[in-house]
Amino acid sequence: MGFASSLVVDRGKGIGIFINTSGIGVITTDLDIAPRSIREVDVILLNGNIGRHGIAIIAAREGLEFETEIQSDCMALAELVMALIESGEEIHTMRDLTRGGLAKVLNELATTTNLQIMLEGSAIAVQEDVRAVCEILRLDPLYVANEGRFITFLPESEVDKAIAIARNFPEAGGQMTVIGKVGDRSNSLVSIRGQIGVSRILSMLSGEQLPRIC
Repeated sequence: MGFASSLVVDRGKGIGIFINTSGIGVITTDLDIAPRSIREVDVILLNGNIGRHGIAIIAAREGLEFETEIQSDCMALAELVMALIESGEEIHTMRDLTRGGLAKVLNELATTTNLQIMLEGSAIAVQEDVRAVCEILRLDPLYVANEGRFITFLPESEVDKAIAIARNFPEAGGQMTVIGKVGDRSNSLVSIRGQIGVSRILSMLSGEQLPRIC
């Protein structure tokens, strides 16, 4: 198993250093961790707060200064992910939340599976400073890129064990929590319920909120 990614640098924006990498791996589990494995009533876990990486990068890129320095969430996730996989948990899907953030990834999965996805807004953590900057820049943190965040789809019966495993990795999984669930196949919409109980649709953006980060 290998992967490849092609990136385009704007004319005159490169700084003279270009690093090219590739990866080759081996599938070591019998689990079918793929969108096709997502089932109705699956629960969705998120491993931490969102939006920090995208906001940290745009602040550095544009020279924006705030009262506090927002730190990227960039971190290694391999040990946590492998611990979950090797635990025997019935994991259906895992996805990282990079470009386009949580909302974009969930829309892609909903479209691929033709399943509804319903989120609880109060369960999705956003640091106060990140939220404040998003309000100033008129950005929605649900669509802001992350580098150390991922979601996991699995049956509700597996949730407690998965969270207990994640707690063994305080930085990467200490905040893992349930943020939503999968509905039926009546539509492929992603919705989020706010604090007063009113839901809104999270649609796929036609463009990007932020310039490409990497």
